[in-house]
Amino acid sequence: MEVFMTISILFAHFAHIPPGEGFGFNGNILETNLINLSVVIGVVVSFGGDALRSLLNNRKQTILNNLQEADQKAKEAQDKLEQARAQLKLAQKKAAEIREQGIVTAEQEKKQCIRQTAEDALRLEEIKQETIRFQQQKAISQVSQQVVSLALSQVREKLSSRLDSTFHSSVNNFNIVLFNNYKPR
Repeated sequence: MEVFMTISILFAHFAHIPPGEGFGFNGNILETNLINLSVVIGVVVSFGGDALRSLLNNRKQTILNNLQEADQKAKEAQDKLEQARAQLKLAQKKAAEIREQGIVTAEQEKKQCIRQTAEDALRLEEIKQETIRFQQQKAISQVSQQVVSLALSQVREKLSSRLDSTFHSSVNNFNIVLFNNYKPR
């Protein structure tokens, strides 16, 4: 529409030219350049203006879309960063808890080991004492058996050598007296 207006303005301009002065060679370079330039600008503006406006609007819309995408990506990155920081804090807290739990567990294990070692040492000491008592009793028993055996053999020897009817009577009389004097309690 603007093209037709521009062309009609140009024809209107030429219409005012007197009839004897029609189209011809104009030697004034400034005047011809101005006319040519106005015609070229008019044609460019009328034909290329809409295309240029459309191109600029498309470019503007593309830039706005890119800015919105960049803002959206920045927000997403910020959210991910916050999530990562929260996870890091949680992981650090968990690591501190695990470290503390490890220290507590190690201390408990140490106390348990010390207690178990003390119990084992006490039990070994009791076993040692029992073994010593057993060996003492065994030794005492062996010595007692040997003493009894020796005493019996000496008694047998004495009895063999002194055994006569008089001795036999005196032993029997002694035992009878003991039996008569016995009173149950």
